[in-house]
Formats: sequence, C-alpha cells, structure tokens
Amino acid sequence: MGILKNLYNSANEGCIVSILDLLEINPNHVFLDVGCWDGTNTLRFANKIQTKNIFGIEIDEEGLKKAEEKEINVTNTDLNKMWNFKDNSVDVIIANQVIEHLYNTDNFVKELKRILKPEGYAIISTNNLSSWHNFIPLLLGYQPFPNDISGYKDIGKLFSLENNWTSSFSHLRIFSYCALKDFFNKYEFKIENHVGIGYYPFPQSIGKIFNLMDPRHSVYQTIKVRKRLT
Repeated sequence: MGILKNLYNSANEGCIVSILDLLEINPNHVFLDVGCWDGTNTLRFANKIQTKNIFGIEIDEEGLKKAEEKEINVTNTDLNKMWNFKDNSVDVIIANQVIEHLYNTDNFVKELKRILKPEGYAIISTNNLSSWHNFIPLLLGYQPFPNDISGYKDIGKLFSLENNWTSSFSHLRIFSYCALKDFFNKYEFKIENHVGIGYYPFPQSIGKIFNLMDPRHSVYQTIKVRKRLT
C-alpha cells in the first residue's frame, strides 16, 4: 500500500505542476483560486503569475482561516450557486480537484464564463474516469476508484487510499477525458490545452511518456480554456 500511496501523491503533485506550466506571467492579472483550501498552492500559482491580486473561494472554515492568515482574500461560497464576484472581473481562474465534488457542474462553468474577463482563462484539473486503472474495477463489478456513492469512500471499491468517512468531499461527477473537453466546448470556451497526468501503475517519471502518447487514459487531466471575445 505504501507504493500505491506514493503513486497517488506523486500524481496529485503532477496536477499542481501541470497547472503551473500553463499559467501566464502578468503582474496585473486578477487571480481567483476556486477551492483554495489553506492557500499553500494558491501562493505557488500566484508566484508563477507574479500577481498580488489574489482571491480564493473555500467552503471549509478551517482552510478558509488558514488562507486568510496568508493574506489571501477568501470568501465562503457554495460553488453550486452564484459566486460573489462581478461580471468580467477576473483574468485567471484555477480549480484544482474541485469540479468532481459539485452536483451543479453547469452552474460552475456558467459562473466561470460570467466572471472571467474577455480573453480571460481558466485551468481545471480533475480525475479522469477513463483512466486505465478504473477499467479493472469495473470489469470486476466494483466502483471506479474516484467515484463515490456514499460519504463512506470505501463502499464498492477494491480498496481505498483515503479516509473511510469524508461526507463533505465526496466525488459526485467524474469526467472522462472526452467529456471534459466536450463540456467546455458546449459552453463555447476556446480549449487551448488538455493534458494527462499520472499513468498507473508507472511512477510519474515514466508515466509522463505514456501521458504524451495516451492522455485519454491518464489518472488525472488538466484543461486550459479561454473565454472568447463576444
């Protein structure tokens, strides 16, 4: 299990790196980290952008307070509803491991579009339902690893690498590689990049090669989309 946990942690860090690689340097950009937790990665992203205009959304009170201590402007907002930001007010939005926790993903993408400035961009990183490592459980009659049917995250799984009970952070909607792309196309975003991260059972160093050849079956996926000029 130690090896599996290392693979899991490495793939998660790979998501952070994939986001950093897609960010553009602009000190004037207004940056919003959606689901910023304690703000640690928020500051990593802001440092890459080189901006001090840093905002966050976080529903967990503990994480929100820690982010505020890092001088991030954080609001407690239900992402399934309207966000507390003005139209056309943000240049860059990042949502890392967030969209899969929402029941109203259509509201999520509509709000992205509403608050992004024209030519503003968003980077979304999330699980990939079409990952090879989800096929085996399905063939055996088990749940795909990232898909939760209960707050008890081990129900129906071959095994679980996470805590048994996580009521607030269950995975509700998992996108396949093609579905994520189609989703943003439907809302008329321009897709600029779509990459795969992690390729179980290979370590990240080898998995990067397979990600380039076969991103559709990666463990995670990161997509960069831009709001079109109207």
